[in-house]
Amino acid sequence: MSSCSPSEGAGEHGCCGHDVVFDGASPGYRRALTAVIWINAVAFVVVAIGSWLAGSASLAANTLDFAADAATYGISLWAIGRSVEVRSGAALVKGASLALMAMGILGFAVWRAFTGAPPEAVAISGLGLFGAAANLVAALLLMRYRDGDANVRSVWLCTRNDLIQCVAVALTGVAVWLTGSRWPDLIVGVLLAAVFLRSAWQIVVQARGELRAARDPARNFVTHSRHPTASL
Repeated sequence: MSSCSPSEGAGEHGCCGHDVVFDGASPGYRRALTAVIWINAVAFVVVAIGSWLAGSASLAANTLDFAADAATYGISLWAIGRSVEVRSGAALVKGASLALMAMGILGFAVWRAFTGAPPEAVAISGLGLFGAAANLVAALLLMRYRDGDANVRSVWLCTRNDLIQCVAVALTGVAVWLTGSRWPDLIVGVLLAAVFLRSAWQIVVQARGELRAARDPARNFVTHSRHPTASL
């Protein structure tokens, strides 16, 4: 849960000439999302242990991200096929969890700034690459489902941005090793927290827009609309 940012794109038209917004209601998407939940759960356990042993703020951000993703993707899976209000509510939960996660990362980074020694650079880079590999597999599973309502779209963007984040964490380990300082790790931790806060805001904005559109169809609110009908 990490760092997702809904954006607007062009829609496709359904048979009645109206924009069709994919809501995740396909067997292929359900299977892909279930696999991604398990990937994040396993990655959370591995990175959590490594983060604790290495004493890294950037890895702590990565750990919380995997945990939040596993939990919120579970909510996304549950919300599939339900009303717009329920699906948008699931997206709002994601936004709130991202905001809470960001505040926790900021607190940990500040604490490490005053009390911590430089973290283990090799552990940071190694676990960052492990996280990148996990998110790459998840992104490949979700790529064909990258457009849709706030619930579907946020899952894809979280995964895509998490891949970028993990690469940044791996590079942070290199910077810590080169400088012998904890500051690169702390700076990246704070930057990731800022990204999470921004993403939380964007998810909430899209979800609230979809809620308003559901309650007032005359507003003609349009979101991403690619509708993958074939199963994996």
